[in-house]
Amino acid sequence: MSDVNGRHPLLVALEPVAEALGAELVEPGDTQASDIPLEWEGAVVGALRLPPLQGALSRLIEGVERELGASLGDLSREDKQRAVRLLEERGAFTLRRAVEDVADALAVSRITVYNYLNAMRSEPVRRV
Repeated sequence: MSDVNGRHPLLVALEPVAEALGAELVEPGDTQASDIPLEWEGAVVGALRLPPLQGALSRLIEGVERELGASLGDLSREDKQRAVRLLEERGAFTLRRAVEDVADALAVSRITVYNYLNAMRSEPVRRV
């Protein structure tokens, strides 16, 4: 089962996901041990190769900028807080120097980023 370009439909369907993650879809013969195998009806039809951690924060920031429609430094105060929330939800602040780098991208101080994080983390959990 292949599309007109000879690629399996699962690989075609996952292309936007891979792009959003900064990952790469690879054909079955090109897989490495660290790749995530993609199975279809019991057969490996390809794999997802995740990007190296180096550059992960930049990719996260770029994703948030695409989502919010502007560079972080050009956002309103409210949207900067939203950007910090999105980055926190995506694990950005587990990376080394993330607060400093995000502060630079937002054109604010580190203290401001910490204030956004503290305010967000102290909010009561909303139940739906």
